Amino acid sequence: MFNIDNSFSRHLPQDNNHGGEPRQVQAAFAFVEPTPVRKPQVIAFSTEVASLLDLDVSEFSSNETAAIFAGNKIIKNMHPYAVNYGGHQFGHWAGQLGDGRAITLCEIINKLNERWEIQLKGAGKTPFSRSGDGRAVLRSSIREFLCSEAVHHLGIPSTRALSLVETGELIVRDMFYNGNPKEEPGAIVCRVAPTFLRFGNFELPSSRGNNKLLQQLVDYTIEHHFPHLLAQSLPASEEIYGSWFKEICEKTAYLVSEWMRVGFVHGVLNTDNMSVMGLTIDYGPYGWIDNFDRKWTPNTTDADGLRYCFGNQPTIAHWNLYQLARAVRILFQSDKPLQNGLDHFQKTYKANEKRVISNKLGLSQGTEDDLSLMNKLYDLLELCEIDMTIFFTALNRLDINSPDLSVFDEAFYSNEKKQKNIDAVTNWLDQYVSRVLNDSISKEKRNQLMNRNNPKFILRNYLVQQAIESAENGDFTGITKLMEIIRCPYGRHIDQRFLARRPDWARKKPGCSMLSCSS
Repeated sequence: MFNIDNSFSRHLPQDNNHGGEPRQVQAAFAFVEPTPVRKPQVIAFSTEVASLLDLDVSEFSSNETAAIFAGNKIIKNMHPYAVNYGGHQFGHWAGQLGDGRAITLCEIINKLNERWEIQLKGAGKTPFSRSGDGRAVLRSSIREFLCSEAVHHLGIPSTRALSLVETGELIVRDMFYNGNPKEEPGAIVCRVAPTFLRFGNFELPSSRGNNKLLQQLVDYTIEHHFPHLLAQSLPASEEIYGSWFKEICEKTAYLVSEWMRVGFVHGVLNTDNMSVMGLTIDYGPYGWIDNFDRKWTPNTTDADGLRYCFGNQPTIAHWNLYQLARAVRILFQSDKPLQNGLDHFQKTYKANEKRVISNKLGLSQGTEDDLSLMNKLYDLLELCEIDMTIFFTALNRLDINSPDLSVFDEAFYSNEKKQKNIDAVTNWLDQYVSRVLNDSISKEKRNQLMNRNNPKFILRNYLVQQAIESAENGDFTGITKLMEIIRCPYGRHIDQRFLARRPDWARKKPGCSMLSCSS
């Protein structure tokens, strides 16, 4: 079925104990078997990810495939394990965290010689489950399955989702941690990525003074996932370590700028949720901006502090990189290479911000004046309660020679705020039209540029919640329909029902605007 090559477990030290009993682990990982479920059924899968893994999609109708991707059946050369890491959560060091509900089945090499790690989320207890059961509920699993694919098809680096399996079992969860637990259907997502290594993998051994394991992890990561940095065989030099950290900073800057481009809010940017590959990872209480609001967070746990709100994501990414720099400092003679990487993040993010602005506004290049123009627009979008996605897709329909504000009518959530600020919006449009008329780009290229960078469709929380509620009643067609639309978020022929602004009933509905880390 797979060409298995388990490099991580082959090269790095393992825990001496096997099994899922909670414990402090001093090694990189622990071998652990998934806990079988009662009645696994594949309810959704991604044909694109199946192709990456050289899988025949016809296999997903078989009971054997359901058993494999539920963790009920371990095939030859799979040696499942859970990975050990720590992390800063909401700004505070949390110590050992690890894969508490995720179990890696194996790594494979596909026909294109690409390495992919295959991981089950919700497959049972691991040494890192603490007081948890290692399971996941259907609602959070649907959200992760759909969102990882949605982000990928928007053109943003992401982990992927191969399959979604219903377990046939019920799990007790308290969705908002407010003393109202209830039984929910369980599910397992099969996640796929080149690696799931995160900042916290390096923070934990550093915090324990285990410099040997830290260097082993860094050397492994460079050799297998940043091989272009190696001029010679390992051990790597300080120069190579510096280039590695700088590249992580660059990848992270690009990633966050892309989130900002489409209005994506991760929701819980702890250091254990930051990928060293610059991938969007660990989809929990995420959301997309409906009405533009830089202080919006989808995470109820973050509602008071707003640490991880939309507008704060670039700052938090830089803070997280600083924690990674502290973790790997022992590998360097001085702070200079690490400071260079952090400075590179700032410069790269600034350059990417200008790129995003010019692309979204349809300009030949981004300037400081354009940055000011966009910030004025953001202020207006916030003030007038305007839908970010609908506004930018409408902007491309604006007749530059005869601008008409009515093209934006569907983007306003509040007619009262629209009328109150109509002059300010008109004034901004006049400035924008003047900028476009003085730009060298042609109308055709401007339209193409804006169409490629302003998605018509985003995976709004209320759409996912509708699919979840249907699935919990045994109807999975909502998931299938969203998967179809997810594949073409910039397309012209999407059903208008999926392009509308958030309905009023979803403004305060749990699962639509209020989410938690409960899964």
